[in-house]
Amino acid sequence: MKAYWYDDAPVSLHSHLFPPPQSTCSDFAQGDQREEHDSGRSVSQDHLSNLGILYHRCPTLSAVDAIASERSYKNRDEIVVSPQSMGANYDAKVKMFFMEHLHEDEEIRYILDGQGFFDVRDGLDHWIRILVQKDDLIVLPAGIFHRFTTDSNNYIKAMRLFKDEPKWTPLNRDPGLDGNVFRKTYLDSLDPEARMT
Repeated sequence: MKAYWYDDAPVSLHSHLFPPPQSTCSDFAQGDQREEHDSGRSVSQDHLSNLGILYHRCPTLSAVDAIASERSYKNRDEIVVSPQSMGANYDAKVKMFFMEHLHEDEEIRYILDGQGFFDVRDGLDHWIRILVQKDDLIVLPAGIFHRFTTDSNNYIKAMRLFKDEPKWTPLNRDPGLDGNVFRKTYLDSLDPEARMT
């Protein structure tokens, strides 16, 4: 895992693999969400923890099982995000994952192979980019705004863990979510230091 402040370079939501019909060069002039976008300013694991983000390095499945038991994760499945596994749906799925959203449940991912990026909002609404790789386990709290993308290799295989039945319900960012109880609970839980840095 590597975390850093996002460089804020604008990106296009168009995939370079599956350009939309009638796309022009200007559609891609703003960059690619799958690039590193590293500002050169690192973010510590302590700072992520202040935002409610948990990270574990789990070289064995038994380590994942121990965390799952401790946190009451009862169900799991696996997802492969790649053009080979998703075919023509890959572009639409990656665009959907990259739309800023929150969940009303924790988002727990254990990376089995490949790598990708989770972008999360800090207490001042700035983006932090988190590179996740094989054997990384990350927990994003309910109510945090975030997004996900593969890297330029276009491949990640992850185990998704759930407290209840498997589900993935994104609530895309919208002013109406300011009153969402999970969003409010998350903001109330932030360490004051996380709101100032």
